[in-house]
Amino acid sequence: MQDAPVIILGIESSCDETAAAILRRTSDGETEILSSIIASQDEEHRPFGGVVPEIAARAHMQKIDTIIDQAVDDAGVQYDDLTAIAATSGPGLIGGVIAGLMSAKGLSMALGVPLLAINHLEGHALSPRLAAPCPFPYLLLLVSGGHTQLLSVNGLGDYDRLGSTVDDAAGEAFDKTARVMDLGFPGGPAVEKLAMKGNPDAIKLPRPFRGKDHANFSFAGLKTAVARAFDASDKTPKAKADIAASFQRAVCDVMTERTAKAMELFRDQHPDIDGYRFVIAGGVAANKSIRESLEELCTLRGFTLTAPPMKFCTDNAAMIALAGIEHYIKGDFAPLDIAARPRWPLDKQAAKHRPASGFGKKGPKS
Repeated sequence: MQDAPVIILGIESSCDETAAAILRRTSDGETEILSSIIASQDEEHRPFGGVVPEIAARAHMQKIDTIIDQAVDDAGVQYDDLTAIAATSGPGLIGGVIAGLMSAKGLSMALGVPLLAINHLEGHALSPRLAAPCPFPYLLLLVSGGHTQLLSVNGLGDYDRLGSTVDDAAGEAFDKTARVMDLGFPGGPAVEKLAMKGNPDAIKLPRPFRGKDHANFSFAGLKTAVARAFDASDKTPKAKADIAASFQRAVCDVMTERTAKAMELFRDQHPDIDGYRFVIAGGVAANKSIRESLEELCTLRGFTLTAPPMKFCTDNAAMIALAGIEHYIKGDFAPLDIAARPRWPLDKQAAKHRPASGFGKKGPKS
């Protein structure tokens, strides 16, 4: 346990939210969120129906200094009070990651404090601990716009992938469904809202990997089936609502079945722990239907469900600052010449030997 409070500035810029937050870890181990600022880029990307990397990078550069200043002001601290600077250094859209990481490097040099290079996925993995204690180990479903993974979170920096998408992420499937039916951007909330008006049994859609003896996901075929269903429909508001509801039901079914398999694998890995915990994190974790289906599964399988508050499900800097505190205490400081990384799997060994979605020149994709 540290003797003095640790005050960390976290910076997040991996996709289309420019975010900064300040957390304090007191000498008794309590963590306080002093500020958390998130600037959305929805208006910039809405005309294009999705995130445009070049626009995102430019928006980060325009907003990031103001957002950091606001986080410091809202926290009631001075820059000189900061113990270290934590920033997402991957994975993500490389232009955005560079914008945030360069700001962090500049502050680290100017203030003479350590730089902490944080994996964006690790931020999500630890995010439930922003609200309540969540002891290791636990089973994590990380489900966002770019990632759908099931991991055994054994400790800080110790992650074992139990399953991953072999093609597209669940969030991509939501976004594609929204684009096909011209529901606007961001797509996930638009599909969820429309699904409330539809019949989830109206359209027959596939459940990829149903019955398979593994915990991997696939959503490419489901995306294609939705597009074909819409093309064949009369495109009325009712038809759109039925397709949205049927799609969301299919995603819920896939999530619960694949997670059920991961729960078996997790129990085999950890036969003697005191209580089994299941964590859902990432932007898609804000979907109410998905949460409810996973809550039912946890009740049936004897797991306790933990999730971050809704405001910390999507990309945010509080989770980056939290990961930064943990790495600061371990002394995991980054050199100032550390590079931004478009790819950075959490489970490095599993990703190296069993890449779920290919292996490129820069390493495993996932």
